[in-house]
Amino acid sequence: MMKSLSFAFAFLAATSSAFAPTQRNALKNPALYMSDTTEPAPIVDEAASIEVEPTIVASGSSAAAVATMSQSLPFLPRPAALTGELAGDVGFDPLGFAKSEADLMNYREAEVKHARLAMLAAAGWPLSEVFDKKIALAMGMEPILGSDDRVPSLLNGGLGKISPAYWVGCIGAAALIDIFGQLRMKGDNKDYIPGDFGLRLGYPANEEGQKRMQLAEIKNGRLAMIAIFAFAIQEFVSKQGVVDETPLFFFPLIETLHKYANSGYIQ
Repeated sequence: MMKSLSFAFAFLAATSSAFAPTQRNALKNPALYMSDTTEPAPIVDEAASIEVEPTIVASGSSAAAVATMSQSLPFLPRPAALTGELAGDVGFDPLGFAKSEADLMNYREAEVKHARLAMLAAAGWPLSEVFDKKIALAMGMEPILGSDDRVPSLLNGGLGKISPAYWVGCIGAAALIDIFGQLRMKGDNKDYIPGDFGLRLGYPANEEGQKRMQLAEIKNGRLAMIAIFAFAIQEFVSKQGVVDETPLFFFPLIETLHKYANSGYIQ
């Protein structure tokens, strides 16, 4: 009995030693553990330790090539006068008209004026085809549009119906606006922007809003110049008014379907 108890006690002591910690000094690795005498290591911020991939930036010859090539025509060099400071400047001057900053300002002044006139014309052209006969009928006057509902123009003809007084008034108003713009441009104001006549109705007060407005104006004006040219060519070729070719944009849907459905199948 005593032998059995001695054996059991020895067995428990042996097994318990397997779970007991070993000597610290024998297993301590100075590379993995801090010594008892050293100060605690500072806490490292995980967010600061995250590596961020650097942004790729063109440099050297690549950056120089991007800066000297035209944005609109990448295979041509950017004209020296077109520095990108003006709204809508994408380096487009393949014929080299703007040879200096003064030339650039003159051409931008002309572009802005033509753009504004084209925006008015692009809206007035189809509206006149829609409302001319109705207004003339209400006022007891003869419509200016012809029987084919086309606007009078150099290609369509019919300009003889316009009163000479109207042309005199238009030319006089245009001359006054042009003189006023030239005086402002040639003045001592160094902050003058081409086309700035001093109107501030609805114009943003901050610089970012002003640049956005200038860019929107020049883009819409360029599109309007293309549109008004397309109107004239379209009506000359098709011998039909713009609103008659695309009635969905200018007339109620039921009226358009009525015209498309052979004049009467849809009531």
